Amino acid sequence: MQLAGFEESTFEHAGVPRTVFRRGTGPGVVIMHEIPGITPDVAEFARRVADAGFTVFMPDLFGTPGKELSAAYNVGQLARACIAREFKVLAANESSPLVDWLRALCRRAHEELGGRGVGALGMCITGNFALTLMVDPSVAAPVLSQPSLPFAVGAKRRAGLHVSESDLVAIKRRAENEGVCVLGLRFTHDFMVPKERFERLRAELGEHFEGIEIDSSPGNPHGLSRFSHSVLTKDLVDREGHPTRAALDRVLSFFAEHLR
Repeated sequence: MQLAGFEESTFEHAGVPRTVFRRGTGPGVVIMHEIPGITPDVAEFARRVADAGFTVFMPDLFGTPGKELSAAYNVGQLARACIAREFKVLAANESSPLVDWLRALCRRAHEELGGRGVGALGMCITGNFALTLMVDPSVAAPVLSQPSLPFAVGAKRRAGLHVSESDLVAIKRRAENEGVCVLGLRFTHDFMVPKERFERLRAELGEHFEGIEIDSSPGNPHGLSRFSHSVLTKDLVDREGHPTRAALDRVLSFFAEHLR
């Protein structure tokens, strides 16, 4: 299914072909959509990134591109992800197999466009993928928007990063030796992204982790629901002075700082 304003192509790795939607010019940014798929809100965010001067590569990982968000659609795609071999939703110290395919896409984008590297942004169930992709030298600007894996069942998983111990060593080495930084976004009362996860990221990466945590507590000054989750899409309030708009602006400036 075509998305307005995007070119459509197929990228294949290890015998697995997937549709990739592309838009823009400039340094590459791989955008990994959230559950339930590439909704109109996700597509609009990708357009914003492309229009800010980047070449967006947005693979179709699940769902129906362009389909509107609904409760039934969301639940259905979440259920499919939970049983899919490509995802390991409860793994605290192991990444999902889908990351291998995404690494190959990042390398392909960097080979084509050159430069310092590519950006990688994941949302919700793909949020932690951006951290794991940092193992590959092609990724220079990882962004974790509401990183929701592993599902926060038990203390270990609440602080889990969904990366293997060896990958974490490589991630920390790149941060310390190459100055690669990680940007994270979450709402403070999002039960899917507990505070322990960001505390762990700060403990592991130190000054190389920048965490933006938006107040969604009861009575917060911006009237955000305690169920707010999708910082850059569904729950974005695109108004100057709003903390979600500030988060969006920071994502764009983060890419500019580290890719240009």
